[in-house]
Amino acid sequence: MRRAIYPGSFDPITYGHLDVLQRAASLFDEVVIAVAFNDRKSSLFSSDERLALISGVLTLPNVRVAKFDGLLVEFARAQGACALVRGLRAVSDFEFEFQMALMNRKLECRIETIFLMPREEYTYLSSRIVKEIARLGGNVDAFVPPSVIAALREKLSPPAA
Repeated sequence: MRRAIYPGSFDPITYGHLDVLQRAASLFDEVVIAVAFNDRKSSLFSSDERLALISGVLTLPNVRVAKFDGLLVEFARAQGACALVRGLRAVSDFEFEFQMALMNRKLECRIETIFLMPREEYTYLSSRIVKEIARLGGNVDAFVPPSVIAALREKLSPPAA
């Protein structure tokens, strides 16, 4: 079985993430969405909330979601993966991703890194931008699934008096 790991914080998952995921799912027998958990990093959604949001929008039969912390290559090795999938939106992503891919190769030479580009309409999209638009009361309908919109509204709405 050819298994790939698609890692990220997915805080929250966007249509750009889902586009890359769909491309990866067509190339591999199984794709594991690996939700990064880092208690030193501030996230809007907890790791369990992110897992639930992702699980709620998954429609591909060969995709599953898991939480991980620590070294990505160790997680990939434990999952029996042959590849890591990374999305590239712009040249600015490439430099960081290239450096990470080389380091991961040094740590585990049997796991390849595959770079996939999202459709053009998602090249500007990031979780950070979505959160900022939502915080400022903007419409994020074109960027994230309806269940994520509802979760953003709930998380960012002011507490009732």
